[in-house]
Order: sequence, then C-alpha cells, then structure tokens
Amino acid sequence: MKNNKKISLDDFHGKELAELNSKVYAKELKRLQIELVKMQEWVSVTNAKVIVIFEGRDAAGKGGAIKRITEPLNPRVCRIAALGTPSEKEKTQWYFQRYISHLPSGGEIVLFDRSWYNRGGVEKVMGFCSDKEYEEFFYQCPDFEKLLVRSGIILIKYWFSVSDKIQELRFQERAKDPVKRWKLSPMDIKSRDLWVEYSKAKDHMFSLTDTDYAPWYVVNADIKERARLNCMRHLLSKIPYEEIKNRPIKLTPRKNKPSNYQRPPISVQNFVPDFYG
Repeated sequence: MKNNKKISLDDFHGKELAELNSKVYAKELKRLQIELVKMQEWVSVTNAKVIVIFEGRDAAGKGGAIKRITEPLNPRVCRIAALGTPSEKEKTQWYFQRYISHLPSGGEIVLFDRSWYNRGGVEKVMGFCSDKEYEEFFYQCPDFEKLLVRSGIILIKYWFSVSDKIQELRFQERAKDPVKRWKLSPMDIKSRDLWVEYSKAKDHMFSLTDTDYAPWYVVNADIKERARLNCMRHLLSKIPYEEIKNRPIKLTPRKNKPSNYQRPPISVQNFVPDFYG
C-alpha cells in the first residue's frame, strides 16, 4: 500500500481481492489469531461448547482455513473432527450416531472438516445413499441441529464457495505438486465432471437446512487468504466471548541447588544426525 494509514479488512470491501498483499495478510492473521486465543480462554473458563462446520466445494480452501484457526490454539480445547468412510458396522447405525461421539463437552471447540452434510452432498451426487436415506436425512437434520442448539451448543456452519475456473486451477496445481497430490482424491477427480450436480445438491441442501437457529454462512473462497481472514473474523463475531483477565506471568530466577547426582555420559545416547549442520 502506498499510504501509511491504518489498514483493516473493511478497507478492501468492494475492491479487487488481489490488493490484500502479504504484509496486510500476515498482520491481520496475527491479530485474529490473538483474538482466537482469547476466545479459547473464554470457552475453557465458561465451559462453553462450540461446533464449527466446514463444508463446500472440493479445493475450496476449507483445510487452509481450519489450519489457521487451530494453529495458535490448545489442541486439548480445540480439536478437528475429520471422519473417514463409515465402516460396515457404522453403515448399519442411525446416520447421525457416529458424529455424536465427536460432539464437544464443556470447554471444547470442535471443527468438523466436513460433517453430517456428506449425505446432502457427495453421498447423493455419487450415489452412496438411497433416495429414501437422502430424504430421511433432510427430515431429521433440522431437528437434530435444533436439539444441539437447545442443549447450549454454539453451532456455526460455513460453506466455502469457489468458482469452477479457480477450482480447476487448484486441481491442476495439486496434480503437479508432490506435497499436495494427496489432496487430489479419486472422488475429487470425479467431481470435476459433476459441477452442475453438486450445485443442485448444494442449493437443495440450503433450502432445507438454512434455518434461523442454524443458518449457513457462505465464504467467497476464490482468494484463499481473504477467505481465511473473513471466516476467522466472522467466527469471532458469532461467539460472545470476553477477554479473560489472567494474572501476569512472572518468571523468578531459577534456583540451582547443589547435587551429587552424576548424569550418564551423552555418548551412550542415540542422537539424530545433524544433516544441516
């Protein structure tokens, strides 16, 4: 930026997303992560229970947003639930049953990297569930979420939206990058030809599950960095946290008491070679 005025995300509203340069991104990311730590302290002290659902198109950047949210937080307070393919036993259970064990206890935050909405999206489009199971999901889901909210859980649902052109660019990038190849699953490859089908499934899902007590919030995710900041800032605005005043930590001088204890020689230990020394 050419001027020296204080910058906030509001300054970028309605402008080209590319204007969010690396210095602004890093500064705002740090500020928001500090606020996330304050929010975590409030959750822990008040025994609040928080669920945040991350859904959206493949390669929309859900994982990157989750990573930046959890980065500064205590994993004992904030954990990620990313369930795999259901087992044969789980397939015989009530659909929501395997998700219940991952719900938060008091003082916990759970981030669902995809959730029970698999049935409303990928399972429907890929034919992994019957029409009856699909219809029953939408009959039960609003009531299930209403029970969660009535129990005192703060439930926040995000849909990461990405354009077909940007999604294709990210797929091409993943295919070429050996570090990111694992992100391009066979399911992702199949989804490239099912853009319209996924759009229909998403629109139908919103029409039945975008409720007053558990609304969907759409994140424009064509620019990953801005999507992350917008999501983090919005998340903080939806949780009524207050800063918990902790006593300042004062480290007194260490007390080294004389001891006759003789430690074994370091030559008897197995050290990892210093490859970069």
